[in-house]
Order: sequence, then C-alpha cells, then structure tokens
Amino acid sequence: MDSGSYKLYHVHGYDSRQALEDYFADKPDMAFVEDSLIFPIENLTKTFTEGHFKGDVLIDLSSGPLVHHLFMACEIFRHIIVLRVRDRCILELKRWLDTRTGAFNWGHATKIHLEKEDKSDQLLNKEEKVRSVVQHVMKCDVEQENMTDPIVLPPADCIISAWLLDKISKDQDDYIRYLRKFSGLLKPGGHLILIGCLDTTYFTVGKEMFHFLTYDEDFVRKALVGEGFVIDNCVVKKRTAVSDLIDYKAGIFIAAHKEK
Repeated sequence: MDSGSYKLYHVHGYDSRQALEDYFADKPDMAFVEDSLIFPIENLTKTFTEGHFKGDVLIDLSSGPLVHHLFMACEIFRHIIVLRVRDRCILELKRWLDTRTGAFNWGHATKIHLEKEDKSDQLLNKEEKVRSVVQHVMKCDVEQENMTDPIVLPPADCIISAWLLDKISKDQDDYIRYLRKFSGLLKPGGHLILIGCLDTTYFTVGKEMFHFLTYDEDFVRKALVGEGFVIDNCVVKKRTAVSDLIDYKAGIFIAAHKEK
C-alpha cells in the first residue's frame, strides 16, 4: 500500500479495543510489552520521582484509550484532564474509569508501575487513585484554535502526549503546528512529556493501515527548542518488538519545560 493511502487516526478513527489488544494487552504473544508498556512506565516513574514536577493540573493529550501513562502522574497532580480526538476512544476509556463490565484490564500495567515504585501490594489502591484524579474526559478538535471550544481549560502545569503527534501530523510542519497548540495549554514554566516512535511510516489496527509521521530524534529536539522549550531529559530505546503491525525503529521519551 502506498503511504499516501494510509488512513489518518484523527480523521478516520480505528477500533480502539483492537488497538489495545494488539499493542498493550496481557497475553503471551504480545510483542510490545517492553516498548509500549515497560519503556514509558520506567521513564515516567523516574521523571516524576525526581521531584521537579509539581502543580495541580495535568492535561493528557494522547492517542487511543490509554491510561497506563497516568499511573505515576496521579501521585503528583490533583486534577487530570484527559482529551481525546475520537468518541470511540473516550467510550473505551470511560468503561475502565467507571469499572464497567467488559472494560480492558490494565492490571498488568499497574503491576509494572507498582514494581517500579516498590509498592507491589497496592494494585487496587493505585487504580482507584487514578480513577479519582482523572476528573474530566473530553473530546477535543486539534484543528480548532481552542481545541475544547466552547470550554476554556485552566492552564496546565504539565502535559503528557503519548503517540498522538505521531499519528495526527501529516508532515513535520503539522507536527510543529500541533506542538505549538499543545504548548498554548501550558503555564509558563510548565512541563511537557512526549512519548513517541522514531523512523516510522505506518501502524496497523485490525486490517486497516494508518499513517505515522516519520521523524528522528534531531527533528523533535529542534521542534521543542524552536517552540520555547528546554529539554530536561531525552531517552531513545531501540526497538525490541518483532512484529509487522508497525515499522518503527526506536521509542523516544522526552521531558521538557516551557521557558518563562
């Protein structure tokens, strides 16, 4: 398939539950445990325990119905606002938040978090803490000047964005344009955490293939600096997964803060 015919995540949407089963599930043949679960969890735990992050409000602008990247943030911030671009992702996420029958089981990710925190006996307490701190789940439109119009969000102390910029950006100019919008939601001095994949062209959910922006570490570093950020930490991890569902070469985790 020519890359120009790949679908766009935020335009066409995908089967959110299938995406979770393909990339985040707890099953013996899940190829992405190290890259999609352990890698972000390790780096988020290290980042949030270093003591540089503080404040009340965190905004999560990520792809899909993900929650595992918020398990450490709930120990730092009192209010988490989750923004998603697709209704189906919101419904799947709310199913877990409301502990409904048939919700995706994130217990394996919770256990990884607790092992990193040396609190392996507190699984239920950790999940309930996340549910209590995630106070709003809202749809957003990344093309609007105010992505949550008519609601105006409070300036955030921190934003986490996991794999969203990679999927919605048709080219590198798009990436910078969306990054600028995300930055506009931050307080001066606020922190931004980006989780993404390097040198990727596509990802697959079910039988559908979707666009994924191709970029390298140098590009994202320059993009952040160009938008007024100071990079505090950058970790690149070479791919370990053996799968043709997605063709990334490495994962990237970047923590930065917005200059005052």
